[in-house]
Amino acid sequence: MTRTVIESKTKTVVIGFDEPFCVIGERINPTGRKKLAAELEAGNFETVLKDALEQVACGATVLDVNSGAVFTNKMAEDPRYADNNFVEPPLMREMILRIQEVVDVPLCIDSSVPGALEAGLQSCEGRPLLNSVTGEEERLELVLPLVKKYNVPVVAISNDDTGISQDPDVRFAVAKKIVERAADFGIPAHDIVVDPLVMPVGAMGSAGQQVFALVRRLREELGVNTTCGASNISFGLPHRHGINAAFLPMAIGAGMTSAIMNPVRQVEMEAIRAANFLMNHDANGGEWIRFAKVLEAVEAGATFAEASAAASAATSGRRGGRRAR
Repeated sequence: MTRTVIESKTKTVVIGFDEPFCVIGERINPTGRKKLAAELEAGNFETVLKDALEQVACGATVLDVNSGAVFTNKMAEDPRYADNNFVEPPLMREMILRIQEVVDVPLCIDSSVPGALEAGLQSCEGRPLLNSVTGEEERLELVLPLVKKYNVPVVAISNDDTGISQDPDVRFAVAKKIVERAADFGIPAHDIVVDPLVMPVGAMGSAGQQVFALVRRLREELGVNTTCGASNISFGLPHRHGINAAFLPMAIGAGMTSAIMNPVRQVEMEAIRAANFLMNHDANGGEWIRFAKVLEAVEAGATFAEASAAASAATSGRRGGRRAR
C-alpha cells in the first residue's frame, strides 16, 4: 500500500490508503486575512501561534504554513517589498521556527516562491510536505530538484501551462505527467500527493462526481495518495460547512487520503471522525469515543476549540510525553 511519510522532530504522520484521513490545517495563511497579514507585517506572530495550537488541538495532524503575505505599508516605503521573492523567504523561515516552538506536528510548506520553499525546507525539523508543484514546465524544473535534494514528499496540483481544465481526463493526464517527471528525478510515486483540483459544485453540478472518479483513478492507476482544498467544493454557496461535511466522507469513501482544510469547524471534523470509524481506520472506535467526549463538552456550553483543547491537554497528560504516531 502507498505510504507517504511526513515527520516533525518527534512525530510521524503517514498518509495512506489504510491510514486514518490526514487533516492538514489550512489557517496559517494570510491570503484573504487582512488582520493576519497586518500582524505579520508588524512582526507579530500571535495569531500564527494561536492558530497553530488551536488547529492541532482540534485534530490537525499536519499544519500548512503559507507565507503569501502582502506588506502594503512596507511596500510604500521600500519597493523591494512588492516582490514576493524578497518578502516570502525570510517570512517563511520565521513562521516555521516560531510554530515549531509551540507545536510538534509535521508541517506543509506552502508557497509559489521557490526561494520560500527552500527557506522552509532549511528551517523545518523532520520531513515536511512541500506544497506544491504543478504540471507547468517552469514549475517542474524549479520544484522537483528541491524535492529530490531534501528528500521530501510534494503536493502535485493537476494544472499545467494551459491552465485548469474542466475535463477530468485532462487533469488525470497532468497528474500522470507529474508522476512520470518526478520519476525522472528519482522521486518515487509514494512521495507524490496529487491534488486533482475540486471545482465548485455551485458552478459545476458534476464537480463532486468528477473528483470522486478522479481519486479512484489516481489510486488505482497511479497508486498515489491524494489531497484537496476541501472548501473549494462549496465556494460561493450558503451554509458551506454542511456541504463540506457531506463531501469529505464521500471523498474518503472514493479513496482520498488527506485534505487541506479548517479543522476548527466541528461539523467537518465530526464527519471525518465518523468516516474513519466506518472505513475501519479507527480501531475499536477509540478515537470516535474520545471525540464524543468533546461533543458532550460542546453540548454543555464550551466552544469546539475550547473542548478540543481541554481534551488534548488531558490526553497529553495521560500519555506522559511519549512519542506519538
